[in-house]
Amino acid sequence: MPGPFDYAWLKGKARAMANDLYVSHTGELPKSVKNLTWDQYQQLQFDHDHALWQNNDSRFHAELFHLGLFFQTPVAIYSLDNGVARRIEYDPAMFHYGKSGLDGDDMPKDLGFAGFRLQFHTDWERDVAAFLGASYFRAVGSAMQYGMSARGLAIDTALPRPEEFPMFTSFWLQKPEPNSNTVTIYALLDSPSATGAYRFDITPGDTLAMKVDASVYPRKPIERLGIAPLTSMYMVGENDRRMDYDWRQEIHDTDGLAMHTGSGEWIWRPLGNPRTLRFNAYMDENPKGFGLFQRDQNFDHYQDDGVFYDKRPSVWVEPAGDWGEGSVQLTEIPTLDETFDNIVAFWNPAQKIEPGQELLYSYTLYWGTNPPAPPHLAHTVDTFTGLGGVIGQKRKYYSKRFVVDFAGGELAKFDKDAEVKPIITTSAGRVEITSARPQHAIQGYRAMFDLVPPEGSQDPINIRLYLESNGKPLTETWLYQWTPPPAEKQELFNAGHLE
Repeated sequence: MPGPFDYAWLKGKARAMANDLYVSHTGELPKSVKNLTWDQYQQLQFDHDHALWQNNDSRFHAELFHLGLFFQTPVAIYSLDNGVARRIEYDPAMFHYGKSGLDGDDMPKDLGFAGFRLQFHTDWERDVAAFLGASYFRAVGSAMQYGMSARGLAIDTALPRPEEFPMFTSFWLQKPEPNSNTVTIYALLDSPSATGAYRFDITPGDTLAMKVDASVYPRKPIERLGIAPLTSMYMVGENDRRMDYDWRQEIHDTDGLAMHTGSGEWIWRPLGNPRTLRFNAYMDENPKGFGLFQRDQNFDHYQDDGVFYDKRPSVWVEPAGDWGEGSVQLTEIPTLDETFDNIVAFWNPAQKIEPGQELLYSYTLYWGTNPPAPPHLAHTVDTFTGLGGVIGQKRKYYSKRFVVDFAGGELAKFDKDAEVKPIITTSAGRVEITSARPQHAIQGYRAMFDLVPPEGSQDPINIRLYLESNGKPLTETWLYQWTPPPAEKQELFNAGHLE
């Protein structure tokens, strides 16, 4: 039955649910739907003629995803018009079933859906955003290419127990105003540890802007809460060649974590594919922003004409208001396969998370090739790593070579005689063979140095680098974490003719 709806009601519902026990509805599906194979699920296609809002002046269409395969939890979807919500019932006419083996007439009307996708009037064939699976959602910029995902909430990521994945269990899709470039979506989140009410205002463009209001209500104490979580994949790249068996030189959705701290510092942290799980927390207060970026947009570096990693969007999180004390946390998980998302970044508040709280966060997600967060300083263009030492001379001990290219800011104005210095600090080891010199191909500068690890240690080493001139920073701060290999793998690769 139709009923009244507004965001205040949704927050009240989420708060009330937090006082009740969590009930999972995962797997409450007909056996025929639950057991669909990958190929069978791909046969289920929404009929474009049943898209929401197509018979008015809306610049948006909405289409629904069928349940099955990885998507085993029924999601209720409502249409919302003038404050009145109406549940969208499952209708066999909505889908083409192909060779899926399903008969739509056998499906219950309350089956529900797996999620939905949005199209914009500039291209009715391709999506601009999609909400599908747990609290995951994705969007695109001008390249119209999906890549990394965002989530509504992360709970207990990278702790010595299974991570919890909250679910968007209901969506309310508000009918857009005629000729409006913004569509509003409401969502109810549920999990064993928390509930939540969400509002998304989505505005497509060269950079898609997604304003998010989140109200989170803990059911129980939460050790690690992730606000505005981003999820990506990094398998192999220019700075991390551990998984170098593929013919492509680089395979990643994003290549670095960017941060703009509350104090105004710009930071770039290249991603990696570590041998063991790696977790870092970057302490901050009232952050100005953070995000996972795909800075490398050169097709030649990927040579992938199937999934187009060079076109994958970056995502920047811009907080609204003061978020207080906490940290941007980064998890990097080992992966052998590019279909596994192994990178997670989010804001973790320092406050203790207890039942009965109302946690309010507002932020904007910017999806696109160049999110609106350019530092006024030069930025990192490339990070390369390799064996240290001096070419033509026999290596007598092991060291790691780091090469970092910077471009932008004022660097193009500096000539070869300018005094530009690399400022390098490390948590351990010895730095040697340092330099900073013009890199004319990028109208920037290249910093280079070797790091000799402490003998016998395999503890991770944290590295900081930036360029300065006359005491003035010229670049963002480059952060890196390197774990030295064990002694038996510290090969020197000395040629036989060297003495």
